[in-house]
Amino acid sequence: MASSDPAPIRDATTQDVDAVLAFWKTASDHASVSDNRESVRILLEHPTAWLLLVAEDREIVGTLIAAWDGWRGNFYRLAVHPERRRRGIATALVAEGERRMIEQGALRNSAMAEGDDDVATAFWRSAGYRLDPRLARYIKEAP
Repeated sequence: MASSDPAPIRDATTQDVDAVLAFWKTASDHASVSDNRESVRILLEHPTAWLLLVAEDREIVGTLIAAWDGWRGNFYRLAVHPERRRRGIATALVAEGERRMIEQGALRNSAMAEGDDDVATAFWRSAGYRLDPRLARYIKEAP
C-alpha cells in the first residue's frame, strides 16, 4: 500500500455510467453480460446496492459494487486501474463496502472473482476472505 491515502470514495451517479463502463474495459479482461447502461442504471436505483467509485483528477481508478440482498452482503466488480494498483484503493473500497454491509445487518459477505484471476484471488485472500470449496456457482442469463 502506498504511503498516501487513496482518493475519497463516493457513490456513482447516472452521470458516471459511461465512464464506469469504459473503465471496466480498461481495468479488467472479464466482461459481464450486465456491462451496459441499463443494467448499471438499475443498479444505481436499487436502495441497498451501491456502485462505489474512487476517482483521481476526474478519472475513475477504482470501483466496487456492494449489494445487500437481505441475507448477506455481496461484492462484485472490484476493479482498480492497472497503473494504480497496490496503493490501497481496493482495500479502501472493500472496507467501505463492508461498513455498509454491517449497517444493513450482514453477518457474512461474499466476494465474486474470476477463479483464474490470480490478482483478484490473491487480493481477496489478503483481505481475509476464504474460498469456500463446498460451493459452486451456477448461472443462467435471462432470455
